[in-house]
Amino acid sequence: MTVAAILLAGGESSRMGVPKPLLEWGGYTLIEYQLAQLKGPPVDRVVVVLGHRADEVLPYVRSGGAQTVINELYAEGRASSLRLGAAALPDDTTAILILNVDQPRPHDVIARLVDMHRRSGNLITVPTYEQKRGHPPVLDGSLLPELREVNEETQGLREVIARHEADVEELAFETPTVLLNLNRPQEYQKARASYFRPDGPRRVPVRGRASARVRRAP
Repeated sequence: MTVAAILLAGGESSRMGVPKPLLEWGGYTLIEYQLAQLKGPPVDRVVVVLGHRADEVLPYVRSGGAQTVINELYAEGRASSLRLGAAALPDDTTAILILNVDQPRPHDVIARLVDMHRRSGNLITVPTYEQKRGHPPVLDGSLLPELREVNEETQGLREVIARHEADVEELAFETPTVLLNLNRPQEYQKARASYFRPDGPRRVPVRGRASARVRRAP
C-alpha cells in the first residue's frame, strides 16, 4: 500500500494577516512542524502545494524533503490547489491523506487514521470529535481521478466525500485536535496555548530546518 499526503499551503491567509505556513508553532514554522509529522511511516510520499508568496515557503519544503507543486492560480481557491496536488501523484497511489497547513496534526493522529483506513477497507476515513467531523480525511486511491477534477463551484473535497457518503468510515478521537483550524489571529493564539500543554498533542522535533524567520499573527 502506497500512502501519499497532499499538504495544501498556497492560500492567501487574508484573515490571519501573515502567511500561515510561516507562523510560529512550537519553536518552528507551521510548515516545518507539519512536514515533520508527515515524514516517515505510514506516509510514503508528501506533495506540498504552494501558491501565495511561495518563494518564502519553498526553502522549508525543500528542507523537509517533500515534493513541491506551485499553484499559479491559487487565488481561485483551495480546489485549484487540490487538483494540482492530486495530479502530481502517480496513478497507482493506494491511499491519499489531505491536510491544510492551517490544521496542525501530530504524527500519532495521522498514523491512527491511516491504520484504521487500511483495516476498514472503506473508501474514505474521516476523524471525529464529539460526533463532529474533522481533518485530515484519508481517501482510497481509486478516488484520485475525482480529486483531479474538483472545483470551487461544487465545494471541492467536500463534494467528493458527500458523493461517497455510504462508504465513509468515521474514527472518533478523544481530544479536539482533529477539529483545529487556524483561520484568525485569536484562534491561532488560543490554539498555541493549548496544543503545547503537557497533556496536549505530542511534539516531534524538527531536523534540518531552513534558516528563515518564523512569524506570529498580530
